[in-house]
Amino acid sequence: MPQSLDRILLHLVFSTKDREAWPLDAVRDELHAYIGGLVREQNGALLAAGSTQDHIHLLIAAPRTVAPADLVREVKSLSSAWLKRREGRLANFAWQKGYGVFSVSPSHRDEVERYVRHQAEHHRKQSFQDEYRSLLKKCGVEWDERYVWD
Repeated sequence: MPQSLDRILLHLVFSTKDREAWPLDAVRDELHAYIGGLVREQNGALLAAGSTQDHIHLLIAAPRTVAPADLVREVKSLSSAWLKRREGRLANFAWQKGYGVFSVSPSHRDEVERYVRHQAEHHRKQSFQDEYRSLLKKCGVEWDERYVWD
């Protein structure tokens, strides 16, 4: 086959360092747009973004030519630097070192997209830690509590 085709959907989740709550409400839409631009620069597409004061969820149509770890590194480092420049009160902002990235079947895209977009509503009922544990269980990921939260 002479042409390479793909459809790689990733659900990316990461929190702020030490899950510190930051006043991101004023810049949330701009942050999501900025991250969308970062993903586009890597030949991917940000399909949905949802965040609260201590974490973010992204649904990404990932490029086949960029490893997920490389894409995540770019998104986290450049968005953190952008936040620090954009808002003086965010001068000490940092994302956590780790992240979760999960494959999404195209048949589940709409469901995951709704879930990602409605993070604020979702977290009125469930903490980030409980949500993340549930996601890890659902995806069959084994983890050690000592190393998940930084």
